[in-house]
Amino acid sequence: MSDETVFYILGVALAVSAVVLTFVGLKLKNFPGRAFPLVVLWFVVLVGGATTYSVLQAKEHEEAHASELHEAGEHIEEAEEQPRENEAGAEGQEKEEPVGGSEGGATTLQLAADPVAIAFDKTELTAKPGKVTIDFDNPSAVPHNVAIEKDGKELAGFEPIAEAEEAVSADLEAGTYTFLCTVPGHAAAGMEGTLTVE
Repeated sequence: MSDETVFYILGVALAVSAVVLTFVGLKLKNFPGRAFPLVVLWFVVLVGGATTYSVLQAKEHEEAHASELHEAGEHIEEAEEQPRENEAGAEGQEKEEPVGGSEGGATTLQLAADPVAIAFDKTELTAKPGKVTIDFDNPSAVPHNVAIEKDGKELAGFEPIAEAEEAVSADLEAGTYTFLCTVPGHAAAGMEGTLTVE
């Protein structure tokens, strides 16, 4: 028999005993009389037993909850490791497939995600033609990334990261580009800006 079952049995017995003793007390003038010690002992046993099994049941629930949290933590760790593996692959592709013409210049730009809101700290970036690198810092626990697009076509990007830093690079010729977070809904919420190369 489980602790939970015993707890409910004792609780029901306690409630029934209270009701029965109330009716008996109303019917008999001298109640409880000599039976007073037995009545007190009976209630002490029921209350003590119910309390004990209530504590045991609470411990069981706490252990079960702790086990669920541990399993959930393991799943989160596994999920975080997979994007990192994909990041490495994405970086390799960026280096192998530069886009646009290069005039030999190199620009490194700083960009960060807001710690609490779905937003970048800048919506306008300017660079010289050539290799353009955006160093991205995401202090938030919400995953974000940065991709560079031209006319709706993604030219470079990386997988979303949380509480981490990453960089995206592309060889760009003069023109207007878009930088944005590709996590669904984030660009529409404001994580989008204009990258001017001139």
